[in-house]
Amino acid sequence: MNIFLITEYVKRLNKEDITKFALSQGISLTEEELDVIYNYIKKDYKTFIYGNPRGILDEVKTKVKPLTYNKIENLYQQFKGYLN
Repeated sequence: MNIFLITEYVKRLNKEDITKFALSQGISLTEEELDVIYNYIKKDYKTFIYGNPRGILDEVKTKVKPLTYNKIENLYQQFKGYLN
């Protein structure tokens, strides 16, 4: 996986992109949830690709609604195969 391309994508990623993706996955985010998810993506995306994101996911779990977290966890499990 080309980290340069991913880094450039994440640099350009905005909250509207996240909202659109979430809606396409049946997730309706509050403004607070959007801020949490945006900040974690911007700060910790490399951990999701190369490291163990369990600690991050545990933090996110305390900051979003249970339904939102369950969908995030399911999406992570679904897409983590593409990260390797």
